[in-house]
Amino acid sequence: MKGQTPVSPADFERGKTLGIRRRDWLRCATASAVATMGSVPFVNALAETRPWPTRPIELIVPWPAGGATDLTLRILAEEVEPTLGQPVVVVNKPGVAGTLVASELKSAKPDGYTIGQIPATVMRRWLMKDVPWDPLTDIEPIIQISGVTFGILVPASSQWQSLPDMIAWAKAHPGELILGSTGVGTTAHLAMEEILHANEVDFVHVPYKGTSDQMLAIASAQIMAGVNSNGFAPWVDQGKMRLLAVFTDTRIERWKDVPTVKELGYPKAVYTSPWGLGAPAGTPPAVIEKLHDAFRTAVQSKRHIEALARYDQSVNYLNAADYRAAIRDQMDREKRLLKRLGLLAEGK
Repeated sequence: MKGQTPVSPADFERGKTLGIRRRDWLRCATASAVATMGSVPFVNALAETRPWPTRPIELIVPWPAGGATDLTLRILAEEVEPTLGQPVVVVNKPGVAGTLVASELKSAKPDGYTIGQIPATVMRRWLMKDVPWDPLTDIEPIIQISGVTFGILVPASSQWQSLPDMIAWAKAHPGELILGSTGVGTTAHLAMEEILHANEVDFVHVPYKGTSDQMLAIASAQIMAGVNSNGFAPWVDQGKMRLLAVFTDTRIERWKDVPTVKELGYPKAVYTSPWGLGAPAGTPPAVIEKLHDAFRTAVQSKRHIEALARYDQSVNYLNAADYRAAIRDQMDREKRLLKRLGLLAEGK
């Protein structure tokens, strides 16, 4: 028959030994020839019938390689591979305060093979700017993983030993408190704004482009106080500045004697910039569930928990549904605050 691969006498004899009939040998040979002539479509068709995933998964990290988030996510990617049965490849795409991931996910195929880390800046930038994506409609939440530690800092030489000390002084000296953050509309800015507004304190806000400049300004007493995330740790440990309070839900193991802002009388003042993983909208629910289950196991691994602890972070797990609800709550809360500050984009 045309296109059929002939069966050699040796093959036929081996077939007889195994009890395989000639026509079955011919069928196998024909199938082999067809597969050889069209191997790519054949392999693709076969992959479609196998359980997802059948190839590597790309994890977009919207920060430069080598940072805390990048390093912990690389460990998480390694931890999740045995469960998924496929490599999870980290791809760094930094820029625009970690929000490039939103446009990447919006344009990606919703098949579960492209996922990304979703920092809180994605939701906030949508509130503050006119951007071509919507975090609520273009991204499918998978799992919330962790957050960062924000603290209120003063120079080591400061007269203030506690947050109440600072607030009492600021109320007695209206408009004289000079406080720095990592930029207008950042979590550091909004966290301090909420506390001082609750106490009707007027202050001068000094935004810095990065952590290094801000830390130097605080340590040298160029400004009176500042709010920052994990970048302050070595400065505090070296005695160059004092940590008055943290914005976490509970105290941090590294600084057990430092109170939370929450326990100082501000129950809603918990700011950790929680982050998690998301996929393109339209990704099949079964795939989202499988990703969630695999990453939940990896998130709780000893190696991953130890990696987070090196940067004073801990697991802050939420499932996909709760993560979506938390994103909506965060956006509602920050929308009100941004509107009061005149930072809310028109029409939002």
